Amino acid sequence: MSFASLGLIDPLLRNLQDLNYQTPTPVQAKAIPAVLNGKDVTAAAQTGTGKTAGFALPLLQRLVQHGPAVSSNRARVLVLVPTRELAEQVLQSFIEYGKGLDLRFLAAYGGVSINPQMMKLRKGVDVLVATPGRLLDLNRQNAVQFDQVQTLVLDEADRMLDLGFARELNAVFAALPMQRQTLLFSATFTDDIRTMAAGILRSPVNISVSPPNTTVSKIKQWVVTVDKKNKPDLFMHLVAQNNWEHALVFVKTRNGVDYLATVLNDAGYAVDTIHGDKPQPARLRALERFKSGEVNMLVATDVAARGLDIDDLPLVINVDLPIVAQDYVHRIGRTGRAGASGVAVSLVCADEAPLLAAIEALIQKTLPREEEPGFEAEHRVPQTSTTGELIKKPKKPKKPKVPQAAPGVKQASGQKPRPQGAEGKRKPAAQSQRAAAPGKGAQPSGTALTGANPFSTCGFGTNPFSTQKPRGKPASKPTNKPTNKPASKPAGKPAAGSRKPAAGSAGGRGKR
Repeated sequence: MSFASLGLIDPLLRNLQDLNYQTPTPVQAKAIPAVLNGKDVTAAAQTGTGKTAGFALPLLQRLVQHGPAVSSNRARVLVLVPTRELAEQVLQSFIEYGKGLDLRFLAAYGGVSINPQMMKLRKGVDVLVATPGRLLDLNRQNAVQFDQVQTLVLDEADRMLDLGFARELNAVFAALPMQRQTLLFSATFTDDIRTMAAGILRSPVNISVSPPNTTVSKIKQWVVTVDKKNKPDLFMHLVAQNNWEHALVFVKTRNGVDYLATVLNDAGYAVDTIHGDKPQPARLRALERFKSGEVNMLVATDVAARGLDIDDLPLVINVDLPIVAQDYVHRIGRTGRAGASGVAVSLVCADEAPLLAAIEALIQKTLPREEEPGFEAEHRVPQTSTTGELIKKPKKPKKPKVPQAAPGVKQASGQKPRPQGAEGKRKPAAQSQRAAAPGKGAQPSGTALTGANPFSTCGFGTNPFSTQKPRGKPASKPTNKPTNKPASKPAGKPAAGSRKPAAGSAGGRGKR
């Protein structure tokens, strides 16, 4: 099958030939005819399978062949994306596929000045790629109106819901024309996405070229178990031992990104970072440096999990597992794109076991585990299954308690008889201390009780990967609650019920 057999016009075919696109992928072969016919579409396909071309190519053709010219402060095709990086990626795809066509394109997102975007919208644009928040800002300032929107595209809608854009999406849906074409493309489909799709799509064509929420089979995946505090050291050990020279590294927090980048930089690696607190120009510059090979390692949070199309990326390393299981699919989808092979390694500690179980349940695959000599985890990572549950070790049977003899009953042989008159007498201090000695059922003095939860014992340290708080009781706080204790009485007047000093006590004779 060729792109020409799908009914695409010659200008688009020439651009595809210049981009060395030979044959359409399965998702493109099914989506392009449906979009050209004006149908609503839901398409589920793995990352790196050409979903963007699946909707961009037919929409460019429809813009050329159908509809009036766009008016001022209007857009004919609206593409909603969750992140700035994905907005730039989709915009670049439209520009490349639509080269030579008399069409205007714009990407609008936060983190940069809104004024240049408002100026470009004055003439109107044929394709507007935007994040939900910035789109509504432009609409409130009358910089863009939606009455000419012919097609709405939701790219990675599940991520938009994860980022809390549900209210913004509903506001956009309410402002759009009822008569429109709606397309929903994503690598992962959750129940929330299906519910949303049922409310905004009309008799859609459902396209699924692979089981939903699956990973590319050519990506080799495995897990290395380790204590949290040892993650940075293990990471550097694996990089040096395996001669990994080009990798995308994912960390959970901004502090973790900066810490790991410093470690890599001190070891002599060329490294850059991407996270939410970094200005958009700096994020784009870091991405371009990584693509060009100027830097070896790109350390990022999940803002880089989608929208990064990097040619021949061989390796993805998850120093931290993502909170949302679907993000794992998108993270490792940065490698193994367009039929290539790739490697995805995840460092997992005990408190990440529930996250690992959720990932394995999503992809319906148990990831193989390894232990690196010298970095064995002291805190065991529980076994997991594709059902999303943790497989716990069976508990040891408790020893039966020895029943104590009742008072007046003859004790069993082998036990020492209790001395007479011991009832009611307090034990000496030394005996009390022996009774409370460790291993005798009591806790040593000054030690706080600790639970047996394996997920909260990943170790201590000063780096961001050792964030567990020290054990112990918190300091007591002052309270304003009234107490029932009587106020202390003046000296010299014994309290009621107190014993009078004995006669002849020190300090003089008592009166008779």
